[in-house]
Amino acid sequence: MIKKAGVIGFPIHHSKSPIIHNYWLKKYGIEAVYEAFEVKANNLKSFVQSCVQNGFVGLNVTVPHKVAVMSLMDELTVEANKAGAVNTVIVRSDGKLLGHNTDGFGFLENLVENKPDFKIKDACCVVLGTGGAARGICAAMMLAGAAEIRLVYRTKEKAENIARSVGGHFELIEWSEKEQALFEASVLANATTLGMNGFDPLEIDLTNLPENAVVADLVYAPLQTELLKQAKQKGLCTADGLGMLLQQARPAFKAWFGIMPEITPELRKLVIS
Repeated sequence: MIKKAGVIGFPIHHSKSPIIHNYWLKKYGIEAVYEAFEVKANNLKSFVQSCVQNGFVGLNVTVPHKVAVMSLMDELTVEANKAGAVNTVIVRSDGKLLGHNTDGFGFLENLVENKPDFKIKDACCVVLGTGGAARGICAAMMLAGAAEIRLVYRTKEKAENIARSVGGHFELIEWSEKEQALFEASVLANATTLGMNGFDPLEIDLTNLPENAVVADLVYAPLQTELLKQAKQKGLCTADGLGMLLQQARPAFKAWFGIMPEITPELRKLVIS
């Protein structure tokens, strides 16, 4: 039987995952199909269960199912547990479902790709936002040995939830105080939708950020956000959202098809176009 994989979400038409995974399937000569499936919340359980019967090796999970899908898993990885979200489902040979989260891996790999001497261990990190993406990257930072995460919130309860489930040293900072959080930080990560096409801009002054810091934006439409432009004007190293998107797809592909794929300039170009 031909192997199957796919991405589920609602809506799903915007997903770049089919472009990425089908590029790799072709590149490595793997006989498999990867498709996007629009799945509503009330159909989530039945769809995921049907995948086991229908020859699926796994699924990517996007908004709004990353948290809800956790309860359907037979087992969760440390990353998924800490993040409180699943973005990758692995169907094991015995039909059991393993829930994993690769967002943090993608984020950290993207930082190192753009700043090869970067070390997260003992670093002080500033994360803007308290959604699912913020959870994933906070979990990865703490697992990799970050000294402190300054989590900048608009909803205190969400920030408290992340700090509680991830563990480690968090400082919770109100949105209006975000510029004060930048002193002595090694990383600034925008994990909000601010600055994305169709959303409000992200207004932040980077004056307090040290000159050796990395500025990462999880937004990839537009590719060069105002945050990244401002960082570049200050001479800071930057990491765009497309890099993270491509990096987080790699461990999922490896789990399903046994090959850790490469990110090529051709793939980046394909996804951008």
